[in-house]
Amino acid sequence: MPTPRFVHLHVHTEYSLVDSIVGIKPLMRALTASNMPAVALTDQSNLFALIKFYKAAQAAGIKPIIGAEVWVGDSPHEKKPSRLVLLCQNQIGYQHLTQLMSRAYLEGQHTQIPLIQKSWFQKMNAGLIALSGGQAGDIGQAILTNQHSLAESLVDSWAALFPDRFYLALQRTGHEHEPFYIQSALAIARDKQIPVVATNPVCFLSSTDFEAHEARVCIQTGFVLDDHRRPHDYTEQQYLRTEDEMVALFSDIPEALEN
Repeated sequence: MPTPRFVHLHVHTEYSLVDSIVGIKPLMRALTASNMPAVALTDQSNLFALIKFYKAAQAAGIKPIIGAEVWVGDSPHEKKPSRLVLLCQNQIGYQHLTQLMSRAYLEGQHTQIPLIQKSWFQKMNAGLIALSGGQAGDIGQAILTNQHSLAESLVDSWAALFPDRFYLALQRTGHEHEPFYIQSALAIARDKQIPVVATNPVCFLSSTDFEAHEARVCIQTGFVLDDHRRPHDYTEQQYLRTEDEMVALFSDIPEALEN
């Protein structure tokens, strides 16, 4: 089998109750149809789909990568926690991920969000790869608020916690300020010698599923679809893009695909 040009490393399933309608079996069928050899499970703050995902991936001949998208903050009282994607390299990484998430539910509850304190990674980082979370990560938030020095110091701190295992995530899903974020992130990556990686935060399989996804989000957040006050946190581009689509989308940043 030829080396893949892109692998999805940020996929939410229906077990991410607040933001995804992706079923495990339909996901595997779509990956098989697109000849994708691997995929990462990164549900929000849980591993509920792990066994079902692992068995279905193996049955389909697809390499399952275990991970999660987690909320991170310095304390449970932080007003705006940030996101981080963690991927398991090995058994130690899996054990650390389960321990971190269990501790978040037991000790870090923040407005019904299980929050991981950054200091916890001091003792539980081995075997884990960390992706910055794009605009929703703390580095992304610093960039978007023009706090360049803070963004650089955050990169340094994450790179120290995850030596040779920290990546700046780049996404092109039609969200506001994406070009500014990517330009700034690339500049920091060059200065700090930090690798970048292209991801597409998948919440549905086809762009035609966007309206159904929005209905799901509204049910969870207590809004109706035509309420002009409701947040619009997702775009119709957060579907399971094919390898060719991602290669075309990041043709100007080939290293983000290779990484």
